[in-house]
Amino acid sequence: MRLKLDTDCPLNLDFTLCCGQTFRWDKQGEWWYGVVKGRACKLRQVENTLEGVNVEFGFIKEYLGLDDDLPKIFAQINKDENMDSAIKAFSGLKILRQEPWECLISYICATYKNILAIKRMLHELSKKFGNKTVFEERNFYTFPTAKKLANASIDDLAKCGLGYRAKYVSETAKMIHRAGFDFECLKRLPYDEAKRELLHFPGVGLKVADCVLLFSLGKTEAFPVDVWVKRVIMRCYKGHFPKEFAEKISGKKSLTDVEYAKLSKFGRDYFGKYAGYAQEYLYHYERTKT
Repeated sequence: MRLKLDTDCPLNLDFTLCCGQTFRWDKQGEWWYGVVKGRACKLRQVENTLEGVNVEFGFIKEYLGLDDDLPKIFAQINKDENMDSAIKAFSGLKILRQEPWECLISYICATYKNILAIKRMLHELSKKFGNKTVFEERNFYTFPTAKKLANASIDDLAKCGLGYRAKYVSETAKMIHRAGFDFECLKRLPYDEAKRELLHFPGVGLKVADCVLLFSLGKTEAFPVDVWVKRVIMRCYKGHFPKEFAEKISGKKSLTDVEYAKLSKFGRDYFGKYAGYAQEYLYHYERTKT
């Protein structure tokens, strides 16, 4: 597959796949290798051309959000000097549209873990409970189905490095498998309603729900807040909050639900319907410049 990219709506594949929104892509040389939709594939960008092997054009266009109008998005979120710096540093970063089931389990596993540890957990989970597929004489593993994880023992899940998260993964998988849960229905719901539905699953708090909404369900108004985003908010947007509140949370490692909700609401109110794009640019900018 070769696709000429629209110069008016840029893509930077490296920024998009390494910015912390997804965990099962690895770069080797010029190529990014991953398993998406049960298929091992590879992608690379050569100037303004996207090349792919074992991947279909229609899928990759949707997955990479190639129709997202970045100039329009930037025009709406570029409201201050810090946001302008983040955009200039990482222009071309796109919000992915990942498979919701995999995204949900990935972010349940991601709680209080760094990216390297998350990648390791998901690899072990896929190796043990997914299906092996061979691509370019290398072994890859599909992401496990809800049925497979629902039938797995908590001990076996924990052996993949999940720790206490094993119970949450098991219970969530059972709920989804038994109910035949349809993630597509969440795409049709307003942000608040879709979020409430996700919060019913064990291991899903406000941040996990926002990540799933943003990175797999097309809710670009979602504004996840982690330690990096909290840091940049307190450094650059502190004046938007009461002094007592800002001082209270500045030194905290974790947020209460009420505190999280205030910061997330600020992001949605300040940046608008593309707040999720603002979040990801600020997150990646803050994380890479320190």
